Amino acid sequence: MVGGAAAVLTRTRWAALGGLLLALGLYDALAGELPELPGRWDVAFVSLVVMPAAFGVPWLLLPVRDERWVLPAALVLAGASVLLYLAGLGVLFNLSKLVALVLFGYWFMILFERLSFVVLIAAIIPVVDSVSVWRGPTEYVVEEQPGIFDRISIAFRVPGEDGSANLGPPDLIFFALFLGAAARWGLRPGWTWVAMTGLLALTLIGTVVLDVRGLPALPAVAIGFIAANADLLWQELRANRLRGQTPGV
Repeated sequence: MVGGAAAVLTRTRWAALGGLLLALGLYDALAGELPELPGRWDVAFVSLVVMPAAFGVPWLLLPVRDERWVLPAALVLAGASVLLYLAGLGVLFNLSKLVALVLFGYWFMILFERLSFVVLIAAIIPVVDSVSVWRGPTEYVVEEQPGIFDRISIAFRVPGEDGSANLGPPDLIFFALFLGAAARWGLRPGWTWVAMTGLLALTLIGTVVLDVRGLPALPAVAIGFIAANADLLWQELRANRLRGQTPGV
């Protein structure tokens, strides 16, 4: 088999990715012209339709997770997103950020030699993210510099309105990292995707129910990864002990 993207992604997968990005772009461009949904159905629509559709991008790109060109491609897309922003092409700016962050997540996953490292990260980041959102850098950026957060985050437009729900770069990066790790170590990537996406949707809905401006999203991603693979992760950690290895060392 010849190496490269064409050998990794099938034509069907390329077509699905292109179609999905086109659909996301059209929705982003036309969301403000759509009928405004009553009550809180707008949040439900974003949580249960728009956001899961966007997370179809890391799923479709999953076969390229170990490719050497992932980091260069992410850097090129990140640079392109800056130019698109300066050109005022907001829809393409949002899409390029989305794909770039997914590729950064897959590259980041390559740096982990053992599954136990990933589990350790999954155990730590919910605490770090919660502190950051409520009393740390994220709180400052969202409250004091909202323009910066809007530029670096991924926006999910609300139908019939100018507003959007936003996810920060770490949320996308770790989503891709945990999804890639589940595939790399023979866990349950499908259920991992479902669990992480579902908990992120519940997190977004929770912001409305609790009437708060934002909630930490990384706990949903980390808990989704662990919950979908808990028994397999436990078996791996036990196997490490039996082999006389210290997890994470």
